Amino acid sequence: MIKTLFKSIREYKLPSILCPVVMVGEAVMEILIPYFMTKVVGQFTAVSRGLQTALDLNVVLTYSGLMVLCAVFALLCGIWGGKLAAKASCGFAHNLREDMYNNLQSYSFANIDKFSTSSLITRITTDVTNVQNAYQMCIRMLVRAPVLFVSAVVMSAIIEPMMAIIFACAAIFLAVLVFVCMFKVMPYFRTMFKKYDDLNAVVQEDLTAIRVVKSYVREDREISKMQTASGELYKYSVKAERILTVMMPCVTLIMYIVNILIFTLGSNMQVGNISGAVSPENIQTLIQYSAQILSGVIMVAMCINFISLSKGSMERICEVLDEKSTLSEPVSPVTEIKDGSVDFENVCFAYAKSADDHVLTNVNLHISPGETVGIIGATGSGKTSLVSLIPRLYDVTEGSVKVGGVDVREYDMDTLRNKVAMVLQKNVLFSGTVAENLRWGDENATDEELRIAARQACAEEFIDGLPGGYNYDLGQGGVNVSGGQKQRLCIARALLKKPHVIIFDDSTSAVDTKTDAEIRGALKKYAPDTTKIIIAQRVASVQDADKIIVMDDGAISAVGKHDELLKTSDIYREVFQSQVKGGSEDE
Repeated sequence: MIKTLFKSIREYKLPSILCPVVMVGEAVMEILIPYFMTKVVGQFTAVSRGLQTALDLNVVLTYSGLMVLCAVFALLCGIWGGKLAAKASCGFAHNLREDMYNNLQSYSFANIDKFSTSSLITRITTDVTNVQNAYQMCIRMLVRAPVLFVSAVVMSAIIEPMMAIIFACAAIFLAVLVFVCMFKVMPYFRTMFKKYDDLNAVVQEDLTAIRVVKSYVREDREISKMQTASGELYKYSVKAERILTVMMPCVTLIMYIVNILIFTLGSNMQVGNISGAVSPENIQTLIQYSAQILSGVIMVAMCINFISLSKGSMERICEVLDEKSTLSEPVSPVTEIKDGSVDFENVCFAYAKSADDHVLTNVNLHISPGETVGIIGATGSGKTSLVSLIPRLYDVTEGSVKVGGVDVREYDMDTLRNKVAMVLQKNVLFSGTVAENLRWGDENATDEELRIAARQACAEEFIDGLPGGYNYDLGQGGVNVSGGQKQRLCIARALLKKPHVIIFDDSTSAVDTKTDAEIRGALKKYAPDTTKIIIAQRVASVQDADKIIVMDDGAISAVGKHDELLKTSDIYREVFQSQVKGGSEDE
């Protein structure tokens, strides 16, 4: 896990290494200041006790000057260390998010199916922030704190050996306390991150479907879902924080007990079989070292808290980084597609390798270049699964799919998908203008090419009627246009790719039958050499096709023209009659 995460440090290795070194320098300076102060205070104590007649100014000025130098050096180290830690941690988080996002872009549909959208958003945002904070604490404090702690104990032992025993016992007890708390709090943090996913899922779903919520007057239900998700997150957060809040008071209490022991021994009082007198200047120094030891322990405790909090985040981030695409590029990929012919040869397909049943079974099909092919069938019959194999959104389980006479697994994937355009069942537009969305099909398309594609998709008329035309801002997800207009824009976007094969996955369902017919007519006229595969629920959308494929339960039930299928296919005839009957009743 650590090895995977550290790959994202890259150009920030130098500040990541320098920061702990600089922080050690700050810790050493802080340790030396109390020691030098002992020398200065010792001079005043000696005079007050009559051990010497006058102050030794050379000693006072020398050690006072050294204290000032140490303080200035510690200040500079602290400032520099803070800058280095900020640069290293922010850079690490930047690379981590970039690496996660880049790896997400390489995922196949099968990989994407493993993660929910809300979970991926949480991992790229909240989880990375947790790891960033932990990393900053570690490189800044996790080295400085032990150095401060050990050095303070050593200096205390030099001044008064008995103190080293007391500090060592306190350190052992504190270490046990910190690790017990960490062990107890980890399960709550893991659960807490899952609750973050649930909360994000509720917010995302609610905001995406806000129009549906309002149209059905279900605001109260959505508010209740939000309160439940937020309440669950609150519950586990409180459980985790309760454990962590106990730790700091316990650390402080132990160090106060240590201070009491210092004063007790320094006052020449009996503590069991231990007694002894400690000079006033040494008592003052020991108190300062006690504070530094306390500071070191608190820093370590804070680092462990951050590590505990981020451990679950690290695991979740590594799941995204370690996930490898189920689709692999061939060693010597084919980079040119001859034509738009499509062949299915003994194809079987299941979404999961462990699945008992196939979604598609023994599919054999040949589609010639330039043909218009309709696919019809009941919901769940495997229509979308069938066409998803052509641009290699998934790999077949058995058999092969060929485009232009070559197995799709032998093509460079960018080449294949640029020549096999797919207008998905769920149309997606992006924030920006009409022209910017259309240029997803071809980023270098001219204004004239945009107009030609829009004309073929029967979208030109409504685009010209928009304020600003092709410069009209569609809003997030295309909220400023209707469902049918959105579908026509997606078709135009696909046509701009000038593909050999274009697949319409029920992508004209939101347009009227007249516009549907006009789109099919335009495609036949302007793209005669392009293979057109149309999935539809309406028989009218496919009845003029060169061939119609009837799907049933993952297999091809029948293939033929409209008139043939009316005679030979019970499924097709039943669908046609139900739609014709429905149309007659509407009239």
